[in-house]
Amino acid sequence: MILDDVFPPDPRVENEAITLINGGYEVFLFCLNNGSQKTKELINGIKIRRYKFSKLTYKLSALSYDLPFYKMIMRPKINHFIKKNNIDFLHIHDIRIAETVFKVNKKYKLKVVLDLHDNIPENMRFYPHLRKFPGKYIISPKKWKIKESEFIIKADKIITVSPNFAKDIIEENNIEKEKMILVPNTVRKSFFKEAIYSKVIEEKYSNKFVVLYLGDTNIRRGLLTAIRATEILSKRIVNFKLVIVGQNTTDSILKEETKKLNLESFIDFEGWQDVSLFPSYIVASNICISPLYRSIQHDVAYANKIFQYMSFGKPILVSNATAQKEIVERINSGLVHQEKNKDDFSSKVLELYLNKEKAEELGNKGKQFIENEFSWEVTSQALVKLYNEL
Repeated sequence: MILDDVFPPDPRVENEAITLINGGYEVFLFCLNNGSQKTKELINGIKIRRYKFSKLTYKLSALSYDLPFYKMIMRPKINHFIKKNNIDFLHIHDIRIAETVFKVNKKYKLKVVLDLHDNIPENMRFYPHLRKFPGKYIISPKKWKIKESEFIIKADKIITVSPNFAKDIIEENNIEKEKMILVPNTVRKSFFKEAIYSKVIEEKYSNKFVVLYLGDTNIRRGLLTAIRATEILSKRIVNFKLVIVGQNTTDSILKEETKKLNLESFIDFEGWQDVSLFPSYIVASNICISPLYRSIQHDVAYANKIFQYMSFGKPILVSNATAQKEIVERINSGLVHQEKNKDDFSSKVLELYLNKEKAEELGNKGKQFIENEFSWEVTSQALVKLYNEL
């Protein structure tokens, strides 16, 4: 497996690797070393091989399809990894490092699986550094889209996270359906069955009505909607609290909006927390949210957080981004609000607040769905089958 980032954390990479190990495969993970990590390490059976990188190298990754420097730096590292560990298959996580891997693999001619976690060219439109000088003028999402198509054609198999995303890729690139494998971002049963709870978090929110958000807090995730709705909800719900667990470089915008609306006492910015604490935050909450802005990416993919929420029987409130709207309505595990609409968001929160029986029923439907149909143990079997066939 090739990941051009530090590890841990990356739940998807870890889940896939463990599944393959349990299926009889030996998994080596190429990843980056932030300077304080071990070069070699064994984590849950995954043979970690870390390679040094500088902050400049990481920044150059955004230019990997515009300038050659990043590829020049990474090529010998990838070559060393393949040769040293006697690799048989290459599993590339997302497209940033894909071209380098394909070029190195010309010598080895190994089968390649391309794992598309996200629609990166589409997401790039929302990156803060691409909306201002100099990134706006030197980094081209259009060029990344062309490269993505090139890698999709070259790869032996493609993995995607949702049916909508898979359908778009098949149609846009005119590839056979058999080349595409669906491995959704679902939760391992151990996440909710073996969770250890924090008394500190439990006590902190014991007398609050908590609306919770977990994960990346980029503006495109829709938290400005939740913050603006807090101005309404804090006046209607006793002890209301919006709890945001996660971080992004755009957090200053969220905090400025909170300050502007004088909502500091109603919103907790918890920053990034270890995944082991996620169950404690979810259990302490009353409603869990995913208020995504609609986009090409968000309409075809759903975030792992909604399944984490469901696994603990919490009612969820999601925006009308197509993929998450469809799955929530199909399961009947929560409510849907109009994206960017603070009034609609507020009315749906109030609906769940005032009707506790309905909230509990929706939460139970989600929990049953995860336990019976959509846990990682069920959905990941396609991954083992893929490698057995290769």
